Amino acid sequence: MRKRRRLRLDDEIRSIQRRAAAHDGRVVTAGKLVLFSTETGDAWLLDPTDHLAARLARDGDPEALDFQETDTSFKIAWPGTYRLQGPAFVYTDRHSRRISAILGYPTHLLAQH
Repeated sequence: MRKRRRLRLDDEIRSIQRRAAAHDGRVVTAGKLVLFSTETGDAWLLDPTDHLAARLARDGDPEALDFQETDTSFKIAWPGTYRLQGPAFVYTDRHSRRISAILGYPTHLLAQH
């Protein structure tokens, strides 16, 4: 039996931020979460079950995320929600209530999660 590697959210976030800085598009699953980076330098953390979203990088520059991680759990202060509307990734900021529709993200891959 292989021992399953424990999810380290901090490591996953830093990894996808590095991919965004390199303008390398990737979609990665980490447990029930999805992280993705784009060739434009953006990166996001998503909870597909509850449609929660947090931007991790913009134009290759990392953005901070308020989260706590222990050996057995993590807690994320999700700043917004998302939905996929055809080719558009639609993000709603919880604080400002601003809605952004972003084209060019891999929505076809994100819809599979």
